[in-house]
Amino acid sequence: MLKTIFTNLLAAYNPDSRISGQLWAEIEKSYSHKKRHYHTLQHLTNMLWQLDEVKDRIQDWDTVLFALFYHDIIYNSLRSDNEEKSAAAAEKSMTSIALPANMIGACKKMIMATAGHARSEDADTNYFTDADLAVLGADWETYTAYYQDIRKEYSIYPDLVYKPGRKKVLTHFLAMESIYKTGYFFSKFEAKAKQNMKKELELLC
Repeated sequence: MLKTIFTNLLAAYNPDSRISGQLWAEIEKSYSHKKRHYHTLQHLTNMLWQLDEVKDRIQDWDTVLFALFYHDIIYNSLRSDNEEKSAAAAEKSMTSIALPANMIGACKKMIMATAGHARSEDADTNYFTDADLAVLGADWETYTAYYQDIRKEYSIYPDLVYKPGRKKVLTHFLAMESIYKTGYFFSKFEAKAKQNMKKELELLC
């Protein structure tokens, strides 16, 4: 499904199937890396399901799709510049098929917004970052699988290092005025997300 969506997306701007094949191969390779457990193609699929629910509210669906495919294409648990590098990768690929500069710029901003998940003046960005955090408001079984997969991605760190870092992340989200920035995702996930994160915090103690 993801490959078909990506291929059709690119075909609207560049008919060369060789280019779309090459770019998809790069995406598939990155998200299928053996060190990835949560930031995988399944994560993209889950985000797409959430975004499909609000597609009629999104102004620039194509830009959101490009951001979806590239927002975690670079992911290294040892680095703190993954969003910047992912945005740069998106720019490189989008430039290669001659997409408009304003579209590339909007995509990069959307990807960078996933670094802090702060409220944006751009509604599409808020829907995008909310979908990225949808797992936080999932049922407890799904949420547990999520945080266990995150732990696997950071397996290089001992608990002595990982737990304080994870607590900091959870505390950051819980301190927000609202985790979700759109009415749709707020009503759907906010209460459960806070409940889940508080429960995880207790387990980390």
